[in-house]
Amino acid sequence: MHTVVVETSGTSAQDVIAVARAGARVELSAEALAALARAREVVDALAAKPEPVYGVSTGFGALATRHIGHELRAQLQRNIVRSHAAGMGPRVEREVVRALMFLRLKTVASGHTGVRPEVAQTMADVLNAGITPVVHEYGSLGCSGDLAPLSHCALTLMGEGDAEGPDGTVRPAGELLAAHGIAPVELREKEGLALLNGTDGMLGMLLMALADLDRLYTAADITAALSMEALLGTPKVLAPELHAIRPHPGQAASAANMLAVLDGSELTGHFQEQEAPRVQDAYSVRCAPQVAGAGRDTLAHARLVAERELAAAVDNPVVLPDGAGGGRVESNGNFHGAPVAYVLDFLAIAAADLGSIAERRTDRLLDKNRSHGLPPFLADDAGVDSGLMIAQYTQAALVGELKRLAVPASADSIPSSAMQEDHVSLGWSAARKLRTTVANLTRVIAVELYAATRGIELRHGLAPAPASRAAIEALRAAGVQGPGPDRFLAPDLEAAEAFVRDGRLVEAVERVTGPLA
Repeated sequence: MHTVVVETSGTSAQDVIAVARAGARVELSAEALAALARAREVVDALAAKPEPVYGVSTGFGALATRHIGHELRAQLQRNIVRSHAAGMGPRVEREVVRALMFLRLKTVASGHTGVRPEVAQTMADVLNAGITPVVHEYGSLGCSGDLAPLSHCALTLMGEGDAEGPDGTVRPAGELLAAHGIAPVELREKEGLALLNGTDGMLGMLLMALADLDRLYTAADITAALSMEALLGTPKVLAPELHAIRPHPGQAASAANMLAVLDGSELTGHFQEQEAPRVQDAYSVRCAPQVAGAGRDTLAHARLVAERELAAAVDNPVVLPDGAGGGRVESNGNFHGAPVAYVLDFLAIAAADLGSIAERRTDRLLDKNRSHGLPPFLADDAGVDSGLMIAQYTQAALVGELKRLAVPASADSIPSSAMQEDHVSLGWSAARKLRTTVANLTRVIAVELYAATRGIELRHGLAPAPASRAAIEALRAAGVQGPGPDRFLAPDLEAAEAFVRDGRLVEAVERVTGPLA
């Protein structure tokens, strides 16, 4: 099995996804263990002093003014975990929780948190055992980090609360730890707080969304090209020289993808040869690269933010070297999720627009007045058969939901902690709705794929591009049926969704075109 080695820095998006989705093992490097030990020495030295130090010998948040004596500090750390593990609602997906735990371990291993090496090792052991804490949908405001979700993870390290074992069964965390020979941790000064204070949940969801959207934007270029073929559109608008004079890189990439898919098509270029010739194609066809390209550029910006956050050690307070061989502990506001929250919302806006333009092309394919010779609703015997009429209804409903999910969470703020935490990012909420957005966008693209491939197959006598033919053949081999009398559509749509989601559409086309952007 692939192993990810956690250093003091240098964690990649691929590392996070390998642990979250592929179950990769986690190891702490010797450098990370040494950095953990050095930072812990700083915390222990400060804990021994009579002066109060935030997070080490004080309460938290609005209760930070109380100095806590030595005899109560272990209880203080346990209590912050127990009281902050206050999530509610449905369980969060396993891959999100694993990403959350791994990213917290990444920050702990940086040597800026003051957590003991044995606590970090226990975090790695829990991940490697396939134990997944039960984390709930609601509880994070995205400031002071993803407090409630991270608290539920820390609770598992203490052997408390519930967790899911590698077999998928939810059991008391203490039982699962014992079954895998893992001793619960006894938290000491600062450790409870250090396990809770981070943007790890929203960052993990951002990284996975970026990976999924990379694939979906390529899939959307493919389905846009297929729709152009089915509508007998012109590929002239995809010429590189047209996109060079408006030099947005994402736009050029999308246009190049569409051109590659359409290479060799007998269907395109007939837009002026019909009984009702067109001067130009509708916006949803002609402007496909501009809309998808703007989304690609949004992905690039979000990826930059994600890479910066991956390089960060997000905690409050943090352990810093003081230049004299020792160190100090300093409060800060780096836990505020605004940078991540903004791009999570930005991605949802771009995805909603990509879904919207795809739905408009599907609607055009189904309307006999705008489809340039295709049968109404792509039906076999229109009137007796309804064809794809209601498939488009489903797609429209999904687009409506995408638009609602595009309303930014990060523009809101709800004060908390007796006005000490008086401005929050709501980045966790932005991340949760982006996950729904990604799932719904996949379905929208699948419906366009279903309609466009049927439309191409109904253009008798004209051969599609080799790449289009490869996509159609792979889709049919996946169990998605072609034109014919009405049938139960939901299984076909579900199979088309899986075909898009797991990358088989892109793979089928790239076997002909070579790598697409």
